[in-house]
Amino acid sequence: MTQLEKARQGKITPEMEEVAVKENVRPEVLRERIAKGTLVIPANVNRTNRTNCGIGEGLSVKVNANIGTSPDLVDLDREMRKLRAAEAARADTYMDLSTGGDVRSIRRSLIASSPLVIGTVPIYEAAVRAVTEHQKVMDMTSDSMMQAVINNAEDGVDFITVHCGVTRELAAKARKSGRITGIVSRGGTFTAEWIRHHSQENPYYERFDEILEIAREHDVMLSLGDGFRPGCLADSMDDLQLGELMVLAGLAKRAVAAGVQVIIEGPGHVPLDQIVAQVKMQKQLCNSAPFYVLGPIVTDVAPGYDHLTGAIGGAIAASAGVD
Repeated sequence: MTQLEKARQGKITPEMEEVAVKENVRPEVLRERIAKGTLVIPANVNRTNRTNCGIGEGLSVKVNANIGTSPDLVDLDREMRKLRAAEAARADTYMDLSTGGDVRSIRRSLIASSPLVIGTVPIYEAAVRAVTEHQKVMDMTSDSMMQAVINNAEDGVDFITVHCGVTRELAAKARKSGRITGIVSRGGTFTAEWIRHHSQENPYYERFDEILEIAREHDVMLSLGDGFRPGCLADSMDDLQLGELMVLAGLAKRAVAAGVQVIIEGPGHVPLDQIVAQVKMQKQLCNSAPFYVLGPIVTDVAPGYDHLTGAIGGAIAASAGVD
């Protein structure tokens, strides 16, 4: 059973007790919020070396660190050094976004070496496999995309980003939109181009019930990715971003109903005066599901200084209620 299902049955798990001590919150309060879906504890049942972390209503804001290889630089020792730096900086979670080398082997090595909660993006694994076996990302199949989800769950990944909101309808709109920066999400781009190339619906949307079954079996938290997040301030709050959020809100409700923990990923580039409104909108549409923002970046004219522009956006977002 998942943490969510146990919470609904009135059970207080060891993970809840650990988080309650860290956050100075009564375990029963945590249990109630997990049961509602406003708080999550990513805790894959296949892991034994994890330091548990609560994310959501009434808890301290958590920070995620991103690491990972690229096709141009595959060096496991380098990724380990990044992971040690994330631990030293007291990151709460990290994501392995590797797209080069044997990504499954790299992921397993990272999981074995650190107790931090880990997240991944399974479509990256599917894309790497397609390139390795067929030379083209677009040679991913619906089944290979789903198999990547299974692999990550079985390996002990605590949460996965799945771009379920990049539907065939929205992908078609994206091709005709007046966006300045188009699609800037890597997973969103892979998915939208796959839809166009195959003239089929996004498997992660069409087969969402299967994803829920996998997530429920292993208690993998779903992080519903924002494949249409704005890549510049001018694209913020456009029809694509809002359309995807509406889709994700519906999927989040299905996940919670199925006993699967879920959070919502938020925008990238957002003007300062929109951040609070966007946080409140997400919370209202998604039944106060935990909100995970990528920054947000508050200017388009400071490349190389994302640590500063993201910190500004993140501080405002945190004060507005992101998790």
